[in-house]
Amino acid sequence: MLNISARQLAVFVHTALLGSLRAAAAHVHLTQPAASMALAELERQLGTPLFDRIRGRLRLNARGRELLPRAQELLERHAELARLGADDAALTGELRLGTSNTVGNYRVGELLGAFVHAHPQVSVRLRVSNTATIVAALLDHALDLGCVEGPVTHPALEVRSWRDDALVVCAPPAHPLAARKRLKPAHFAGARWVLREPGSATRSLSERALAALPPGETVLELDQTEAIKQAVIAGLGIACLPAVAVAADAAAGRLCVLKTPFLDLHRKLSVLLHRRAYRGAVLEAFLATL
Repeated sequence: MLNISARQLAVFVHTALLGSLRAAAAHVHLTQPAASMALAELERQLGTPLFDRIRGRLRLNARGRELLPRAQELLERHAELARLGADDAALTGELRLGTSNTVGNYRVGELLGAFVHAHPQVSVRLRVSNTATIVAALLDHALDLGCVEGPVTHPALEVRSWRDDALVVCAPPAHPLAARKRLKPAHFAGARWVLREPGSATRSLSERALAALPPGETVLELDQTEAIKQAVIAGLGIACLPAVAVAADAAAGRLCVLKTPFLDLHRKLSVLLHRRAYRGAVLEAFLATL
């Protein structure tokens, strides 16, 4: 009969998520030798290694990837049992959230405000990256949920619509396109564009818009919306940027939002959930605020 402890599961889960036994030991407040013994005992009881040992580093193997979501579920159920048995039933725990750049930098208050106010004892860990990176982290069970800008169709993920969003084409105020009262697609011939990096949802939608315009030139690829905005303000090119990211700069006259009714720049912001991951009390409470 297996006699697996919560401590052993915690060492396994955090070693898998943090990529280091040393980091996992610090997270669960154990010495590294104690954490190593806990992991070794777990593997002994299961009768299989959970990690490949490659040049002194631990890499989750196929069996470990299969067991990771189950171990996470057991730990969450253990925490919920402890909470329900305590006099103070306030929700505690951790929410691991990944967002793409527009959400993480400009809509985080909308996304998290109600939950943080309602559950101040829950620790929120926010990771901001492009859509492709957030999807990969969800598939690896490194995040509880994601909120992204791009369309996602992976069969392992559930997609829930959250907000409408839109891009706008921006130019520096002195740009020739900014002086035209009625723009047409032909006016964009030879335009110099500043784009997001491949893998971002903003890049995908920008490319779709550019396909409806005459050929131009990509002069820069940057991985942050703020960097692209500053490049536009500096006169380095024009760009498709989230409307929410440029509203203040447009109002202040630092850049100009071009009127392009001939381009479809609308999109949906979506919440992503892994279909196989356990949805504990913390995650369900967060979803209820949406």
